[in-house]
Amino acid sequence: MGCRPRLYAALVLAATIACSPALAQQDGDDEGEGRAATVASDVKDYVTAPLHARRPQWVRFGLGLGAIALAYRYDDDVREHFGTSIAPAGVSPDTNSGGDAALGALALGGTWLAAVLGDEGEGRREAGAMLEAAALSSAAAYALKEIAGRERPYATADRSGFRSDGDAFPSLHTTAAFAIGSVLAESGDDRRRWLRRVLGYGLATATAYKRLDHDAHWLSDTVAGAALGVATARFVMKRRESDGARARWQVLPQADGLTVAYTVDLRP
Repeated sequence: MGCRPRLYAALVLAATIACSPALAQQDGDDEGEGRAATVASDVKDYVTAPLHARRPQWVRFGLGLGAIALAYRYDDDVREHFGTSIAPAGVSPDTNSGGDAALGALALGGTWLAAVLGDEGEGRREAGAMLEAAALSSAAAYALKEIAGRERPYATADRSGFRSDGDAFPSLHTTAAFAIGSVLAESGDDRRRWLRRVLGYGLATATAYKRLDHDAHWLSDTVAGAALGVATARFVMKRRESDGARARWQVLPQADGLTVAYTVDLRP
């Protein structure tokens, strides 16, 4: 298994929890431990979300599986379109992994910077939702990579190369890009909704295209990543919009770093 997916996922997750030790020192060990427990609870809720899914969620899940299956049928055609060739044994070609992550990073960083410069709390919350969605979806994508073990298109011409030593399925870049892009597309008011959706889904789709163009993934890898990213973004945004009287945490980018906010709704 290549080290790049591991490194990418580790960096995203590290960015989410980097400020936890500082918070623990500032607010006391007990509160720090409480925040850690809340984070663990949120992760647990994300992992167990399918157990509590209702009919609309299962319908979307079925549509996602159908889209992946349809894309799988055209994996060979898309590979041929991009002219992907088999790399020599033991050689991993440069798939521009860092460059292809730039669009998602630009959307996240631009949202955070605009919020800091404009001193906008809503913008900070949006950037925090992007970061949280990217972290959760990237972790899920990495777990699926380990399970699927699919060979990349430059390693084999056989699209059914699952349960091997590969790390193609799903596309981690596409997953994170759609998680970030979906938050961008569906946040804010409706006055600029069309523009937000063009930018959010456009940058995510461009990321998926670049991964195909750089021979890093099969078409179905990117479709699976898109489905996972969108689903995770919906999960994060729904939790953040919830008015329920339960404790929750948020990652809020600030001018000098990140803040983990622990919130309890005390309204009757």
